[in-house]
Amino acid sequence: MALVSGTLAYAWLGQSWLVFGLLFLAPDLFMLGYLRSAPVGAMTYNLGHTYVAPALLALLGLVLGPVVFGLAAIWVAHIGLDRMLGYGLKLNGGFEQTHLGLIGKARRK
Repeated sequence: MALVSGTLAYAWLGQSWLVFGLLFLAPDLFMLGYLRSAPVGAMTYNLGHTYVAPALLALLGLVLGPVVFGLAAIWVAHIGLDRMLGYGLKLNGGFEQTHLGLIGKARRK
């Protein structure tokens, strides 16, 4: 539902679909915390994959304008796709442990 809502909000804003495409996977940069350690990776990933972050960005849009609303809509759409694919918030044990259950190789064991 969030994927559809974020995408529809972005369409309603009438902003560039090229920007949408270029930035859609940008929240996955929060995975870089895993280069440090699993707990740091889980923390940074979760910061970028909770709806709180784009909600705060949307509030900032009240001051900065519609482009910021568009960025928040892209972010919501990204999180929605992740949830739809089963990628939940990460637990400290590693990338494959999420609040929705195991993913990847860990799931197949």
